[in-house]
Parts: sequence; C-alpha cells; structure tokens
Amino acid sequence: MPNTPLVSLHPPTYLLSTPCCISFSMAPSPSLPLLLLFLFAAVATASSDEPKEKMTHLHFYFHVYYGGPNATTVTVVSPPGSSTFGSIAVGNNMLKEGPESSSMLVGRTYDLTVQASIESPSAYLYMLNFVFTSGEYNGSSISIVGKEVVGETMERTIVGGTGKFRMAWGYTISRLISSTGTTELFLVYEHDAYIYHY
Repeated sequence: MPNTPLVSLHPPTYLLSTPCCISFSMAPSPSLPLLLLFLFAAVATASSDEPKEKMTHLHFYFHVYYGGPNATTVTVVSPPGSSTFGSIAVGNNMLKEGPESSSMLVGRTYDLTVQASIESPSAYLYMLNFVFTSGEYNGSSISIVGKEVVGETMERTIVGGTGKFRMAWGYTISRLISSTGTTELFLVYEHDAYIYHY
C-alpha cells in the first residue's frame, strides 16, 4: 500500500468554529467630539491671549548743548591732524515737549556719535537710547541706530526698546530746527518716532 501524505487540503473544522475575541466597531466614540471641541476651545483661547502689535507716534524735541560749562555732548576722542574723521562724542542730552529751553523735560538720551565719513559733507554713525522719564512712558526706552548728516532731514532705525516698548521696531525722522552760538552751541532737533510694539 503506497504511503499517503498526512497533509489535508481542508482546514480543520475547529479552526472555523473558534469564535473571534476581537470586535471592531465603526460607530464613532462619544468622547471624540468632546475631545475635538476641547482642542478647538484651547486654540481659540491661546490665540485671543496673544498680544496685538500696535504703532505709537511720539513727537518731541532733542536739546543739545555743545561746549561750555553746561555741555550735554562732549568730544572724547579727537584724531591727530586737521581731519575730524574718527572723532567720537558722547551725549546725555535732553528730550523736551517743545523747542524752548523752558519746555517740559520728558526724557534723556544716552548716545555715542562717531565721525565715520571721509567724504563731504561729514556723516556720523549715531547710536543712542531715548529714555523717557515722565508721563505714560516713564521708564521705557527705544534704541536707535543710523546716520547723521548735519543740516539734513534724517531717517534712522529703531532696533529695540524696553518697558512699554519692549521688542520695539520702527523708525525716526529728525531735523535740525535751530542752532545758536559759536563756541557754545545750542542745537534743537525736532523728532518724530514711529514705534511698532506690543
């Protein structure tokens, strides 16, 4: 009698009759809509809490005394020879509400000016902080960098700030409106600052 294989082509019936212990339901879980609603509410709340950017326009006058016992700007480095290229001045000038010397003080500057041009007219690299000492912005400041050419209207960049002007950016427009004296100069600049901040 020939050997017959013991392999069956039909699966045993007990495999087909074994109940499945895992069930899959296509019905949505009742907790899923609640979870989505919670996530949407959290995102909406976070978005509403984000600070809004705004623009503040400040108009004031920059008073500079150069030379004499009441100087607010002094030259601290003078290059050799007759050239002024490379000269450095520091200032602690006054910010006032108006062009008159008697007008209200609203802040001070802390500035550094470098004569950085070998061409004519002379141009200066100007770096300064405007620190406000009264009113709504008392204790706040803006930092400004740019070029100064005496006698021209100047636009400079606001690169930062503190207090109510934290993370500020924007620009300033300034122009010289008066110059009196010779050895003791009194200069007044009109300033408009356009400050974007949160």
